[in-house]
Amino acid sequence: MSETPPDSLIPYDEIVQEALRAVVGRVLGEVSDAGDLPGEHHFYITFKTRAAGVDIPRHLTERFPDEMTIVLQKRFWDLKVSESGFSVGLSFNQVAATLTIPFAAITGFVDPAVNFALQFQAQLDEVEAERAEHAENDAPEIEPVADGSNVVSIDFKRKK
Repeated sequence: MSETPPDSLIPYDEIVQEALRAVVGRVLGEVSDAGDLPGEHHFYITFKTRAAGVDIPRHLTERFPDEMTIVLQKRFWDLKVSESGFSVGLSFNQVAATLTIPFAAITGFVDPAVNFALQFQAQLDEVEAERAEHAENDAPEIEPVADGSNVVSIDFKRKK
């Protein structure tokens, strides 16, 4: 008898990934409905910048050609959540921007206030394969570090 389990005809991994992304959607939906984050909660959301349906300013795509982490804490606005994703207003170097991110593009969700984290497998079939060409004056690409140093800095005052 073989000790290797047979290949499943049921895509359990995909089903679990979809269910966990729904957790992110529900949490963001509750924050959107309430109009603010409760208590000390705040979120780090990492996503593939070139995934299908992602709509972010070009300068952010150029700066983060593969993956980007945003922080929802004090200063964000117009959080809107749909069945397929969310959009939110954030400030980058004091320049306002609206980001639209499908749940399928999310690769990580962390709420450090309660030590909660979810990691997702990238859905490669939904990620655009084409990478941006870099200008000659671009800084060399740096590999992301697990200590959070690849997190985008933003202003942390909530705009009312």
